[in-house]
Amino acid sequence: MPITIPSDLPAFKVLSKEGVMVMSDSDAARQDIRPLRIGLLNLMPKKIQTENQFARLIGATPLQIELSLIRMSEHQTRNTAAEHMEAFYRPFSEVREEKFDGLIITGAPIEHLPFSEVTYWQELTEVMDWTQTNVHSTFGVCWGGMAMINHFHGVEKHMLDAKAFGCFRHSNLAPQSPYLRGFSDDCVIPVSRWTEMRQNEIEAADGLTTLLGSREVGPCLVEDPGHRALYIFNHFEYDSDTLKQEYDRDVAEGTPINVPLNYYPDDDPSRTPQNRWRSHAHLLYGNWINQIYQSTSYDLSKIGT
Repeated sequence: MPITIPSDLPAFKVLSKEGVMVMSDSDAARQDIRPLRIGLLNLMPKKIQTENQFARLIGATPLQIELSLIRMSEHQTRNTAAEHMEAFYRPFSEVREEKFDGLIITGAPIEHLPFSEVTYWQELTEVMDWTQTNVHSTFGVCWGGMAMINHFHGVEKHMLDAKAFGCFRHSNLAPQSPYLRGFSDDCVIPVSRWTEMRQNEIEAADGLTTLLGSREVGPCLVEDPGHRALYIFNHFEYDSDTLKQEYDRDVAEGTPINVPLNYYPDDDPSRTPQNRWRSHAHLLYGNWINQIYQSTSYDLSKIGT
């Protein structure tokens, strides 16, 4: 079954060319089924790229997905055309009375700031509290996951001496988890962050289970059943060239940066990077969608109750 998105959203054309099943919202309205309502609270500056990445993953399941794009109410993006934001995004203030089967809260390039100094932190805490009554399952990604685990459990993020940047092997720490169904004993995941969460602090919090972790870059995927949430601190959603784009940007701006580890063949940035995480990315997000489908209420009004 397809993912339902507006036919004029850039992701519609991109995913159609890739063979991902997409359906316009007008066609979906004629089908006598209830699609899963998934919201994407997009905090990344490159909105369209992020839309494509997540739509690609959640649109690969056998279920019909209705994707809603959400933004912070007052924060204005400087990297995406105002016309795009006006056409496809709704502020949180307009959706707070609605119910969703799932919500993804993306990362944001503000990890150097204390949470309390983020300009939209107050509204984001309202969003996170709102998920407990209006969202069946929430997926916090990178900074979004760090924000959620901090808000609900007080787990702090810590600055790194050097950026964790590249593709790192992670161990499957919970093979029995339904979210890791089909996973190998280990997998490669792109990492791009200046901060870390620490395993001993996660273990000290109540009710958290680390599902994926790395000896090199620490915990990655954490389950929080008490808040019906998953937190992932790395980037399964990245395209094959996303780390390259970040590296090339920093080089062009003269920002000190290491070549991303284990990404280019022989760590040679003149060669084409290889994608070694795509299959596990689809497994994880497909498993998340399946878990939502198996446990959400058919009656949207009962979500959160």
